[in-house]
Amino acid sequence: MRQRDDMTFPFEEYERRLSELRGRMAARLLDAVVITDPENLMYLTDYQTTGYSFFQALVVPLEDEPFMITRHLEESNIHARTWVEKTRPYPDTGDAIQMLVEALREFGLSKKTVGYERNSYFFPAYHQDAIHTTFRDGRLIDCFGIVEEGRVCKSAAEIEIMRRAARATEAGMRAGFEACEAGVTENEIGAAISAAMFRAGGEPPAVMPYVVSGPRSMIGHATWEGRTVQPGEHVFMEVGGCFRRYHTAMMRTAVCGELTDAMYQAQERMKFALDEVHAQVQPGLTVSDVDNLVRNIITDNMVGASLITRSGYSIGIAFPPSWDEGYIVSLKQGDSRVLREGMTFHLLPWMWGVEGDKTVGISDTFRVTADGCESFFTLDRDFVVKPSKEKAAGKAPLRAEKAHGKDEGVAHAESD
Repeated sequence: MRQRDDMTFPFEEYERRLSELRGRMAARLLDAVVITDPENLMYLTDYQTTGYSFFQALVVPLEDEPFMITRHLEESNIHARTWVEKTRPYPDTGDAIQMLVEALREFGLSKKTVGYERNSYFFPAYHQDAIHTTFRDGRLIDCFGIVEEGRVCKSAAEIEIMRRAARATEAGMRAGFEACEAGVTENEIGAAISAAMFRAGGEPPAVMPYVVSGPRSMIGHATWEGRTVQPGEHVFMEVGGCFRRYHTAMMRTAVCGELTDAMYQAQERMKFALDEVHAQVQPGLTVSDVDNLVRNIITDNMVGASLITRSGYSIGIAFPPSWDEGYIVSLKQGDSRVLREGMTFHLLPWMWGVEGDKTVGISDTFRVTADGCESFFTLDRDFVVKPSKEKAAGKAPLRAEKAHGKDEGVAHAESD
């Protein structure tokens, strides 16, 4: 390992991660592992590139020095970013799997028991077929998840990086609120969010912001398509800020007109779910416990809405096509895995189908602490209500903070 002081984390952090991985390898009787998942490569070495559609791998022997197999162009990222010293690049006209097998032979691993990530997005079936055909003297075993066991609980250093991502997330959402009004396009709102995230120090996220207005909010994972926001409509936004590939995410809702009773009730249901999670979540609960807590609250509504997805997922390192670590652990029914200190989740008490044709959301990214949980955000959770220009008469955007439609209606002006 080449010690250096210009990586995302102190060198000791990478030494710890590698040592813990080797402990899990030894427990599973593995002589080496071939790691191909982009997030896992970054976790272990700080390596990152947008060129991960080409085969790349970190080979970690149980005792000897790790080495990397990459496309020749990507070898520059190893030297520029990581502690890895041994590389075996392949040319664009070469065979990546042949290079991997030759390297395993070169470093004395051709007759050993080698683990590989069978479920990695970027170790496709034809590559796996090729290695099984050519790696004949050794034994290949699926070790998918062996790195993720370390990733699921974030260290103090990782939490600080996620705080940097959270600043970008909040900056983007504030800009989205400012841009939301009848007459603007979803594209303009998305542009405002993106620019603000990047100006706040954010880096390219795994997914660009979701921005949908009015009836388009009922389309799952849709984002801007040039539609113009109409008077009285709401805008649903989901923003994932990124710093050094670590993400935090939040949903928020803006209303360009009057806040209906149903929308106010939806807002209060989601806020109540978030409050209950922050009051009750602590190490020792299962992920199913948390899902049931959120699901029962959201389901108990009188506005026709439902929670049609899991109620949250692990979040941290991510490359496109997704910013979540839900494949590691998700908040969903029937999962008995136990919450531990350092786990980080994007919590989703969102509501699909309010009044039959609206999706709204107020979400949070939090970390599990020694005796509870803590949000990464400070941004107000209430819907931002922006009356039409004629009715606003120069007044600031409003937030729905008191009982709607019974006494003072929509309360004081936004102070954020």
